[in-house]
Amino acid sequence: MRYMILILCFGLPALFPVLSPGEETVRRIFVSNEKSNTLSVINERTLEVEASVPVGDRPRDLEFSPDNSELYVALGDEDAIAVVDPVSLEVIRKFKAVSDPEALAVHPDTGQLFITYEDAGQVNIYDPKTGIKLVDIKVGLEPEGVAVSPDGRYVAVTSESSSMLHIINVPELQIIAEVNVGSRPRDAVFTRDSSKIYVTSEVGGKVEVIDIKTSRIIQSVQLDDPGVKPKSVLLNNDESKVYVAGGRGNHVYVLDAATLEIIARIPVGERVWGLAFSHDDKYLFTTDGVDGQVSVIDAAANEVIKTIKVGDYPWGVAIPRQDL
Repeated sequence: MRYMILILCFGLPALFPVLSPGEETVRRIFVSNEKSNTLSVINERTLEVEASVPVGDRPRDLEFSPDNSELYVALGDEDAIAVVDPVSLEVIRKFKAVSDPEALAVHPDTGQLFITYEDAGQVNIYDPKTGIKLVDIKVGLEPEGVAVSPDGRYVAVTSESSSMLHIINVPELQIIAEVNVGSRPRDAVFTRDSSKIYVTSEVGGKVEVIDIKTSRIIQSVQLDDPGVKPKSVLLNNDESKVYVAGGRGNHVYVLDAATLEIIARIPVGERVWGLAFSHDDKYLFTTDGVDGQVSVIDAAANEVIKTIKVGDYPWGVAIPRQDL
């Protein structure tokens, strides 16, 4: 018995790492469950669900405020945005927004919300503190994805039915370029220096790179695997790799960011949609809608190391870039 106690005591640090000073803060992963009307809250250290938060009808995209004090959630069937306290996990307010909101992005400096409005062919800008709409900008047919550049100078909007990427300048809020891209563009992400945009096209099966200065496509790759429908796109921290959710292709694609060469195809659950990296960039989290799970991918090994059951039809996943 004495030896068993010693073994257990010495084994504990391996199972439960000792926290260094300052690590008592919270690290959480937030997942929107489209058909459960909840957020699943996953502890990033244990990779277990610690809470399920009723948030509203048909939650989809979700983004943090610049200081991580608030989480904004698009509620498609409420025509509203829920504002969640990521520490207390309470819905602290809601405000009416566009009809059937799906995608949103947060300006890194002003904190303003850019929300695509498919029915009206607009991107609308809101003050999330007051819920007041500030301006609407006419774009193409069925705008879907929206992203704000890290330097805050540009907004990219993908219009599905127009097969077009719109680039809007800030603070002027004028469309400065419209780029024809692959069929049914879905998502966009800027490089850290805000000089390029990576865009996915769901029906076209493409990933394309647009240069901001010239407003031209400078690189393109076709993902020809059966069933692939590229949706979310994400760069890792050092921007050496691009990660693409393959939708009903049920794979995550890892591309060389410089050449767009496919490095790996990682099988995940059915209808992979959202992507987010852990704090340290070691793990990539995916939402696998049909399977009701999150896949945890070891980014160095390019393989799934765990799946986490969440709610029904997980849509998006968001992780603050610092502890809460």
